[in-house]
Amino acid sequence: MKSPAFDYRRAESTEQVFEWLTREGDSARVLAGGQTLLATLNLRLSAPALLIDIGGLDALRGITLQGNVLRIGALARHVDVEESALVARHAPLLAQAAPHIGHRAIRNLGTFGGALAYADPAAEWPACVLALGGTLVLGGPRGERRVAAQDFFQGIYSTALAADELLLACELPCLAAGEHQHFSELARRHGDYAVAGLAACARPGNGGLQDLRLVFLSLGDRPLRAPRTEALLQAGPVTDERLAAAEAALREEIEPFADLTHSVAAKRQLAATLMRRAVRALVA
Repeated sequence: MKSPAFDYRRAESTEQVFEWLTREGDSARVLAGGQTLLATLNLRLSAPALLIDIGGLDALRGITLQGNVLRIGALARHVDVEESALVARHAPLLAQAAPHIGHRAIRNLGTFGGALAYADPAAEWPACVLALGGTLVLGGPRGERRVAAQDFFQGIYSTALAADELLLACELPCLAAGEHQHFSELARRHGDYAVAGLAACARPGNGGLQDLRLVFLSLGDRPLRAPRTEALLQAGPVTDERLAAAEAALREEIEPFADLTHSVAAKRQLAATLMRRAVRALVA
């Protein structure tokens, strides 16, 4: 199937993008790496009147350390994140997650910001950014604003981005002293979308966990955090009994969506398996 007809413009500045988005509204789409957008165009799931190519905006690239914050530009490619020494040192969760994103050809072209803006609940980056307590930097005709990840993802393919705004970057707190990070997912085969996944962070000590964050992907309409399960796991040493209680709490806390091949019960079982693996990895 071929895409519907559309106009194409290549932006030379973010101000030009803001102007076009303001003028065209919902009839415009922004093209970054194109690994998702081009597929939806060809399947006629998206039919914009205007495609705005931001691939030439070098100011939106790069991965930099700014004090105790790791800033990843919206146009940083997945492979840039995967191979970055700064990411490996200061946000190892992202380095663990990157190889799970599609195949190498996709990671060579797809962008970090594109994945966040698209907000696919089965994507790795939204869950990781939420687990890390990240902040999304948005720009528009009214200037820049920052939105916490917990407020940015609002539903399936839905974010806090206004129609005339562009995602500029993501800012992440650097790895804290003693903090451990762990990412894992379950898929039918490598490169497929995850059936379930988990991004987790914590500070281990005295057999227990502090500052624990468990964020699941591919279970609902957005990345899902499990605060009641987190609280139970942080209430004392991580024993077999506590893990069993946490698994029971998790099954009650989450309400996963079924998909074409996995029931709600199966999704709960996969989430519990991922939680156990993550907790053991974080405590070690």
